[in-house]
Amino acid sequence: MKNISIFLLAVLFMACKSETDTPELIGDVIINKAIDASGVDVLKNAKVSFDFRGTQYLANRNNGQFVLARVFLSDTNDSIFDVLSNDGFERFVNDEKVQLPDTLIAKYTPSVNSVHYFSVLPYGLNNKAVNKFLIGKEIIKNTNYHKVKVTFDEEGGGEDFEDVFIYWINSETYNIEYLAYSYAESDGQGLRFREAYNARNIEGVKIVDYNNYKPNDESVELKSLGKLFESGQLQLLSKIELENVEIDLIDNL
Repeated sequence: MKNISIFLLAVLFMACKSETDTPELIGDVIINKAIDASGVDVLKNAKVSFDFRGTQYLANRNNGQFVLARVFLSDTNDSIFDVLSNDGFERFVNDEKVQLPDTLIAKYTPSVNSVHYFSVLPYGLNNKAVNKFLIGKEIIKNTNYHKVKVTFDEEGGGEDFEDVFIYWINSETYNIEYLAYSYAESDGQGLRFREAYNARNIEGVKIVDYNNYKPNDESVELKSLGKLFESGQLQLLSKIELENVEIDLIDNL
């Protein structure tokens, strides 16, 4: 009887271990640690503003309600105010709302959302529509990283739910120091690799800029971009630099 009890305990232990050690559950734990390390969780109740390439961006998030906006002058010196919220996309020209065709709404919505999305990563990666998988470990520039793949469910995953991301997360600090992603293009799939730099702390939130790279050969696999970066086989396209960043935490008490 004693031997049977020991056997049952051993089986139970192995079952629990295999269940909790799945790549998806481990990936979820690592991403949550990255969110904690970055301090971005406070942004669920905050106002954020910054300038990027001559355009001002404004974000207001409050317990699931959000307003993501950009403000700029057109070539004809008109004031353009684009707003993406829980209610959809709207454009105002010189303070007057204008009606846009669906084709333009489909074009402008991701262009507003993507800048806001990248500006506060890893904020939002603990949403229900986000799937996280540990796909291995990798060394870049003599530093050890957890390599986590992120995909999105169609329901709740946004306009670009088919995009795939890989995050290289420092195994000691849990900072996201590199990321890569694939996105749909009219003639196939595009690939990008970003290197974080100029990390600074604003109201407890870690804000970074990026060097933005592309592979010389677009047919390579997304997961290979870390190694290609280290071997100098990526082309620097641009710098993603946020200026005049301000964060105002909302007091809900």
